[in-house]
Amino acid sequence: MTEPAITTQRGWQRIDKAAFGIIYGAIMVLSILLAQGGHPAPPLETAVVLFGSVLAITLAKAFAEFLAHALDTKARLTRTSWQAAWRHSTPTLAVANLPTALFLAAWQGWIAPETALLWSHGLCVILLAGLGARAGWVLDRRTGPAILGAVFAGGIGFLLAIVKYVIH
Repeated sequence: MTEPAITTQRGWQRIDKAAFGIIYGAIMVLSILLAQGGHPAPPLETAVVLFGSVLAITLAKAFAEFLAHALDTKARLTRTSWQAAWRHSTPTLAVANLPTALFLAAWQGWIAPETALLWSHGLCVILLAGLGARAGWVLDRRTGPAILGAVFAGGIGFLLAIVKYVIH
């Protein structure tokens, strides 16, 4: 009977370790979509810009961590240290995958571009709210703080999503 708890704990630990990258990625996706303006680019261009921008920023972050760690520890740059820096950054890139796929689906005509945008915003808000709830739960093991964490973190994402419609 204790094995499911161990498996669940391992699952939560993976999410907890990826939380920084997921949060960073969700806010990055929302920011890139915000920067698209009131008349967004065609869906294929949006998909390429979105994924390319998140990839470039993620690589820059991983490379910066990689070099900063080498300078801080006076350790040589190795494949293992690069892999560690990259492993820490992959959740950020992973967040962009579904929004990119949604815009590719819009490019193919399977969904409307507005639907791709709305679902991308929704995904990012849900990820932020979920991690906010997780943080509230982990810190206090009570429902109230979990709800407040979800509202706070999800609210940040929601504000970024609606700012696009307000300013454009």
